Amino acid sequence: MRKSILSLLFILSAYPIFASSILIPMDVEGQKNHLKAYGITYWVLTKQQKVQWLLNYRGGSFLLPDGENIRKECQIRGVSFEVLSDGEAQSILDDIGSPSMNQEAVVLEKAPKVAVYSPKGNQPWDDAVTMVLTYAEIPYETVYDEEVLRDELALFDWLHLHHEDFTGQYGKFYGAYRAAPWYIEQKQNAEALATKLGFDKVSEQKRAVAQKIRNYVIGGGFMFAMCSATDSFDIALSAETVDICEPMFDGDPSEANYQSKLDFSRTFAFKDFVLERNPLQYEFSSIDMTTKRGNVPKESDYFSLMDFSAKWDPVPTMLCQNHTALVKGFMGQTTAFERKLVKPTVMVLGENKINGEARYVHGIKGKGFFTFYGGHDPEDYQHRVGDPKTELELHPTSPGYRLILNNVLFPAAQKKKQKT
Repeated sequence: MRKSILSLLFILSAYPIFASSILIPMDVEGQKNHLKAYGITYWVLTKQQKVQWLLNYRGGSFLLPDGENIRKECQIRGVSFEVLSDGEAQSILDDIGSPSMNQEAVVLEKAPKVAVYSPKGNQPWDDAVTMVLTYAEIPYETVYDEEVLRDELALFDWLHLHHEDFTGQYGKFYGAYRAAPWYIEQKQNAEALATKLGFDKVSEQKRAVAQKIRNYVIGGGFMFAMCSATDSFDIALSAETVDICEPMFDGDPSEANYQSKLDFSRTFAFKDFVLERNPLQYEFSSIDMTTKRGNVPKESDYFSLMDFSAKWDPVPTMLCQNHTALVKGFMGQTTAFERKLVKPTVMVLGENKINGEARYVHGIKGKGFFTFYGGHDPEDYQHRVGDPKTELELHPTSPGYRLILNNVLFPAAQKKKQKT
């Protein structure tokens, strides 16, 4: 009998003791491809497996269930990972749970269904969100005005607004590009779509779309917008009953004294802004800081992420997860937001204090959430029409792009009541 027991113990010792967890570190030293790490996390969620997002632990690491398929997928995608024993994983969670630690473990439950609001066909610019979703291998569907007006946004958990002009002024490109073939074609296509959808003017159609998106958020949706889709969206909501477009945009004069008729109670993030009346000016309003950055040279253009309490304010903490608190700045048609024009109910997540800029803001609207992120492409400092696209293979650890992906995973989190 004793010999049989010893033989059994020898046989058992020949098999490895498999770990119960995989840690995907997200700090500088531990991760070689931060962007694809989000894709791995999303992929695990699609397999109906839960993930723990370890807020403020090693740059916002992910704790996954162990499995040979997950290890292989990490290796295929070039994502760094560490195999943990039961005891090691529990020790990390115990440390995170300590009241003295500004850390928290948030459970991610379900892969959010992602939609990108973007016009059909090619554009003369790129969209940072679609690029990083593709690079991270996170699936998404494209929707535009027809789908929005048919209330198809209800099918999605998360919506990104492509570089867009919701005011019906064609991006204010008139001054520099009104004779360009792509501008003429874009205007003709937009007018044809408005007619097809039963609107007399593009501005009326875009306003209706903005209202549908507003209702999607109020009903519980998650909306993320960048560049001109941020301020033009709020402008369209504020001008819900006012014609702010000049004749070259919609065929008739703007309404007299339209500035005084704006209703800031309808907007998401901004208040008290002044619209740019000159149709030749490549600017929508006083919200944007692009022309007010004389004291911000490229070499020192950075913005800092705010530090929140992970246990008391997990939402903003989640959205600010990064391997650095200082993010390289980048420009766009809407580069940053005038700090004093941000509503007091809206949280500033990233700012350039020297220039009074809010770069990254977040708020609640009804049952839903929205995030506005200034600038066009985190790894193309001054993106211009016709510039080649960014190759994210050259920027796998981009802090600026990480902020986008934080927002993509945000709807997957277990909902906890925010303390503040």
